[in-house]
Formats: sequence, structure tokens, C-alpha cells
Amino acid sequence: MKNRFWIRFLLMIALTGWMSATETLVYKNVDSRELKLSIEKPAAWKAGDRRPAIVFFFGGGWVGGSATQFLKQSEYLARRGMVGVRVEYRTIPKGDKGPPAVCCADAKSAMRYVRAHADELGIDPQRIAAAGGSAGGHLAAFTTMVEGQDAPDDDLKTSCKANALVLFNPVFDNGPGQYGNERMGADFLKFSPAHHVTAQTPPTIVFLGDSDKLIPVEVLRKFAAGMKKVGARCESHIYEKSGHGFFNSEPHFSATLFETDTFLGSLGWLQGPPTLPKPKLKKIDES
Repeated sequence: MKNRFWIRFLLMIALTGWMSATETLVYKNVDSRELKLSIEKPAAWKAGDRRPAIVFFFGGGWVGGSATQFLKQSEYLARRGMVGVRVEYRTIPKGDKGPPAVCCADAKSAMRYVRAHADELGIDPQRIAAAGGSAGGHLAAFTTMVEGQDAPDDDLKTSCKANALVLFNPVFDNGPGQYGNERMGADFLKFSPAHHVTAQTPPTIVFLGDSDKLIPVEVLRKFAAGMKKVGARCESHIYEKSGHGFFNSEPHFSATLFETDTFLGSLGWLQGPPTLPKPKLKKIDES
């Protein structure tokens, strides 16, 4: 079934004359390495466009992972008219027990680069979403909701804050007893997005499985309630019998991507209905 889906998906792309061509560019030089952005653009893209963009951060507990994780989501949204950007960032060195400071600094640098280079990337600097899964979801939310941990060479006059958030089982509550607190300890308020909800938090959609062993359902419900209290928009989708990382595989890949498309469409960023079929998966909670 999974293989048949991708055969149909690739055939649809071929018939419409569209296939993404990933472009790679360097957004930062640090620790004797080049950090890169991988970019998927629509077929009709041209410099000077003012398209919406979505910036993806991979997951892996801040210690591993690859920017290839969100390739298919980025390709799909490029086909729908957005510019997709996948971020390479430094992970925490093996044996380091401290907080993900370098990850956070790189995430903010990447967002600032995208906004500062909006003209040549053909994007609207006021329509940039940040997205990510697990630790990548933390970084996406962190860039927008938490002050500090900026790279020394960043131009702080350029905002790193996203205009929308798309979070896949994000580890965004790093308080006592929650994932990541063992790294952040008493400094968790410097890193935990869920502790920085304000009325300025942009429209957000969050996906979670009810069987996630890292992020309890109550963490998301508390976050959503906090957003509602301050008048910020938060859509939550909790899927039955689904664990951590569930969105990486079918049928949840298509289901969460359909909802992402619908959410971005509600912001006026995408036109027309999703080109994926409407999901029929059972959710235990939706708001």
C-alpha cells in the first residue's frame, strides 16, 4: 500500500510536468564547516516572487538526524506554490550533556538568512512558516517564541520569528519531568517554547500521537489551552494508536500533510484544495 501511494504520487508529478530540483546554498560558516539550506521551488518560481515559504528542521533529539527528513513534505508544498527550505544545523556533540544551545543558534541564523534573502529566494518575508518534528519541532517553535541563544555574528535587526508554526510531535515543553529537561535543568526557561506563549505567538498547528512515549497528550492540551487563553490560534490533531515519529510513515504522512495544506490555505498562503485525498484516520482530539 505504501509503495503504491508513492508510485501514484510520482506519476501525478510526471503527468503535471513538475519535479522538484533541490538547490543548495550555504547560510552560515561555523566551527570550520559550512551549514547549508536545501531548497525546493515551484516550477513557475522566479527571483522577485513573493511566495510563502516553509522552513523545516529535522528531528533526532538534538544529537542526530538529517535534513533529508522533510524532503517529501517540502516537495509537495513546492508543488502547491510555496518555497520549501530544509535546514542543516549543528547537533550536540557526543557525550555533551548540556542544552542544545548550538542547535538553537543555528536555527535562528537559518530563519534570519531566509528572511534577509527573501528577494533572491522569491519569498514574502512576512509569510515564512517554521516547521519541524520532535527536536526539530522544538527548534521551529524556539526561533519564534523564545528570546536569546543568538549566534554572535547574527544581525539581530533581522527577525528570526516565523509567521506560522507547523509542529510534528514537538518537544516544546522542556520543564521539570518533560523531555529535554535533563539537558536544560534549572535553565529550562531559556529553551522551553511552551513556557513563552503570548498573544504574539503566530498561528500554530500541532500533530501528536496518543501513544507518544516522549510527549504526553496533556502537554499538547495544556499548550493549546494556553494559546487559547491569550487569543492565539492553535490547531491540535491527536491521532489514535500512534507513537513518536508517526508522521514519517503512511497513512499518517499523507494525513498530516493534508492538514498542513489545509492550515496554510486557511492563512491565505495556498490556493485551492489540497491535492492529497482527505484522510479518514481516527483522531481522539481535534481543535
